[in-house]
Amino acid sequence: MTLPLPPGCYCALWNNADGYARAFAGFPGHYETGDAGYVGADGFVTIMGRTDDIINVAGHRLSTGQMEQIVAAHPAIVECAVIGVDDAIKGMVPMAFAVAKAGQWDEAALPNDIIKAVRDELGPVAALKQVYIVDALPKTRSGKILRAALRKVAIGERIEMPSTIESPAALEAIIALFEKADDVDGRLCG
Repeated sequence: MTLPLPPGCYCALWNNADGYARAFAGFPGHYETGDAGYVGADGFVTIMGRTDDIINVAGHRLSTGQMEQIVAAHPAIVECAVIGVDDAIKGMVPMAFAVAKAGQWDEAALPNDIIKAVRDELGPVAALKQVYIVDALPKTRSGKILRAALRKVAIGERIEMPSTIESPAALEAIIALFEKADDVDGRLCG
């Protein structure tokens, strides 16, 4: 493979030769970073988000980041994460995890309020499948939300506790939430 990078740039991904090759496969002569954006009239590149933050819902490409902005704008929400989960009919559907401000919300009404806010802003195709109100989101020690771990729990994959997690209790609580739901709807999580 002839690579476009000059000397001094990396020529491999450590222990991931296939991932390195895939990064050059989609756009021959260019490296795919995973960032999405556009080149403006002024010639500058504007980064809008990550391509792995895009989910395909019934043929519509939707940004989970945009949905997170809407959820986070709700006055009762402190922070949130939106992930895509597989769906037999739509391909994927968005699911939200949100941390609410203590004592400032109606537990029964808040998830529906959030679903309505996203639907009103982005339309029916972007309707959240489910909103889970949680005490905390699992994060790395540097503060990055572990969305991949959330997705694994949501789709029923067993996961090992990430070595970079700041508070294992946050992820354990979400696993327990899904295990409780499993008793009702038969999904295998945990």
